[in-house]
Amino acid sequence: MTSANLRDLVHLPPKEAELLPRGWQILGTVILVSIPDALRDRANAIGDALLAMYPRCSTVLRNRGVAGRFREPICDVIAGTGETETIHKENGCYFKLDAARIMFSQGNLVERMRMAQICEDQVVLDMFAGIGYFSIQIAVHSRPKKVIAIELNPTAYHYLTENIRINRVGDLFFPMHGDCTVEAPENVADRVIMGYLDSSHEQLVTGLLAARSGGILHYHEATPTALTYQRPIQRIKDAAQACGRSRRCSVEIIGCRIIKKYAPGVVHVVVDARVM
Repeated sequence: MTSANLRDLVHLPPKEAELLPRGWQILGTVILVSIPDALRDRANAIGDALLAMYPRCSTVLRNRGVAGRFREPICDVIAGTGETETIHKENGCYFKLDAARIMFSQGNLVERMRMAQICEDQVVLDMFAGIGYFSIQIAVHSRPKKVIAIELNPTAYHYLTENIRINRVGDLFFPMHGDCTVEAPENVADRVIMGYLDSSHEQLVTGLLAARSGGILHYHEATPTALTYQRPIQRIKDAAQACGRSRRCSVEIIGCRIIKKYAPGVVHVVVDARVM
């Protein structure tokens, strides 16, 4: 379905029709759509049209951004039953979540699929596990030795444990509810995933110390375009120097990728670093 189909179903004057959303996100049975304030009086009609386009969906949420310590969605029900808890399927895995309380970025799909293929028989530490975006797929597809998944947000942690159960990977998981700077073990992980964008650079020392010698750190950051790789790489190197009091640590940068555009002038990047 396309924005052209939406325009056919929502009859608006030409100037307003130009403002109709050109894309939306479907999570299980919930549709999330961003609608400009100029069309807020048309939001219910837009929601009804989206339900007509996707009959298997039951609720439409108007997405108005994120807020708070845990970047929780700001959204309103504009059509349907109002049920926001759903099960979303991605890459053969099932993710139960409340779309009104938990973010789920489909722009990270390629990176999640990549990670799901490279962790066989490894100890994986997911420092910001959320509902299991990375770690569930790793457990299902890579058959790692062990996955240590840490999450501070109580709502996300609840759904993490639900998704471990739904995907039947409880034998591989050690979920932990708490702050990764407190809970993360040292010198154990073959892979350390740092997938939280806002302030994870503050936990880089923790991530490096968690990796065993030869382990790999996957560090995600929202970076100004002008500093696309320079800033995250320098932050990793600075953190390696700061590890000195606990353990001598050096890093080798082995990969850098742009995941997606994050905001005007900002990109989501991931840097892979071998810890030695």
